[in-house]
Amino acid sequence: MLTDIEIARAAQLKKITNIANELDIKEEDYNLYGKYIAKVSHNYLRKLDFKKDGKLILVTAITPTPAGEGKTTTSIALSMALNKIKKNSIVTLREPSLGPVMGIKGGAAGGGYSQVLPMEDINLHFTGDIHAVTSAHNLISAVLDAYIKYDKLNIDSTRVSWPRAMDMNDRALREIVVGLGGKENGYLRQDGFVITAASEIMAILCLSTSLEDLKEKLSKIVVARNKEGSPITVKDLGIAGALTILLKDAINPNLVQTIENTAAFVHGGPFANIAHGTNAIVATKLSLKLADYVVTESGFGSDLGAEKFYDFVSPTFGLKPSATVLVATVRALKYHGGKNKKELSEPDLDSLRKGLSNLQVHIENLKKFNVPLVVSINKFDTDTEEELNTVEEFVKSFNVEASINDGFAKGSEGALDLAEKVASACEKRSDLRTIYNFEDSLELKIEKLAKNIYRASKVEYTSDALQSIKFLKKYGYDKLPIIMAKTQYSISDDPNKLGFPKDYTFTIRDFELSAGAGFIVALAGDILRMPGLSKVPNAVNMDIDKDGVITGLS
Repeated sequence: MLTDIEIARAAQLKKITNIANELDIKEEDYNLYGKYIAKVSHNYLRKLDFKKDGKLILVTAITPTPAGEGKTTTSIALSMALNKIKKNSIVTLREPSLGPVMGIKGGAAGGGYSQVLPMEDINLHFTGDIHAVTSAHNLISAVLDAYIKYDKLNIDSTRVSWPRAMDMNDRALREIVVGLGGKENGYLRQDGFVITAASEIMAILCLSTSLEDLKEKLSKIVVARNKEGSPITVKDLGIAGALTILLKDAINPNLVQTIENTAAFVHGGPFANIAHGTNAIVATKLSLKLADYVVTESGFGSDLGAEKFYDFVSPTFGLKPSATVLVATVRALKYHGGKNKKELSEPDLDSLRKGLSNLQVHIENLKKFNVPLVVSINKFDTDTEEELNTVEEFVKSFNVEASINDGFAKGSEGALDLAEKVASACEKRSDLRTIYNFEDSLELKIEKLAKNIYRASKVEYTSDALQSIKFLKKYGYDKLPIIMAKTQYSISDDPNKLGFPKDYTFTIRDFELSAGAGFIVALAGDILRMPGLSKVPNAVNMDIDKDGVITGLS
């Protein structure tokens, strides 16, 4: 079979001006980044206030495995298939981070005959949004250290909570010391790096609807504490305006297209295991004005991305989701049933049936949100009819529609049944119910999540977490929504607990305040905000020839 890059090169792309014209976006409302990419002004959204919103479809997945689930591929295939059945659709996705692209995952622009294009540009630098976030993040770090050196704002150098950032997996930078080399190089202190997708600025960019809104959110970022223990914010540093200048273009959604010329917005890239995990809100809101059906995705499994989309993003921005699509694969379910990664292509009904418990917990969890649900069973060539039928019948036992999706191999043609079932689901009553209320106490929010979504019997807090709770309550931050930072490989806080773990203790080891983004990050288990590279990273497979032809990206 052809590689993703070879398939992408064979595609007949339209000029992005044609895509914009089809959406009735005027030339003055976008800037070109070459022939096939444009940035649409965020201000264009205001011109569309008179238009009714389309239907919003969220794509999520079972617990991720090394076998892959194909959530982005499904999102793209579904949007293309909706257009095929005459339902006007746009897909909105997150921008790939260079960390995973060069690391274990490779490219993140879909796959096979369900891709967003131009895939090389989208995966590599794109329009510079992530670089802008990195620069803004590190401006704060630089100003902080300058203020410490010149003894401004009475900053306690042992209580700086703002790390540095870079868009790469580099475990050696998790814990570092800065200021070595004497007084001229600043104040000696412990520091570290996070990957840019984990930066609060990335979250803020994706949660801002205007430059004014962006500047206001940036000013609220808490970066350190003074020697009396009070919070120090970006407003205190006096650089909210400078940060906004660095992000003035990054706030504008990126318009591209799928392999079948369906319009796609690819904008923003917060991870779902350490942030809220969905694309920029301005891209979603813009799409809802421009299309009758908008397909968006949330990161990792439904216990992370979908929970945050329904408990935080939707109520914060008044979004009214019409349907949820849960992605599962036979291969991933066999892995949850104990099958070795190398043996997943072999038929094995026993391990498949054991692994169905993971699909069960995601179905049960998503039904709690009271949004119509469809399960997409992503098809692989090695799946047997008996295996596919087993999953399909299991889904139907929960009174939920299932569809076997072959979008990877066939594009929209392989997802027509899925599109029909999702369109029907969108006509059913949807009345979003959240797991917790914003006004709940911090501890009650976490208890509701732990018991209803993560299926724990109880919650425990470390001494560090208890101290952080005191700080959050003292300064009035405790009513903010909770963003759980935990492993993506289990619904629990332990990556080794596959399938459907329950009746265990969920441990919160600490909290991080994202006051600008408007949430509290609860750190569970050993989750890290700076990933590391594997023994053989994807970067070693990549190359470029004298004509600029790239290989090995996906």
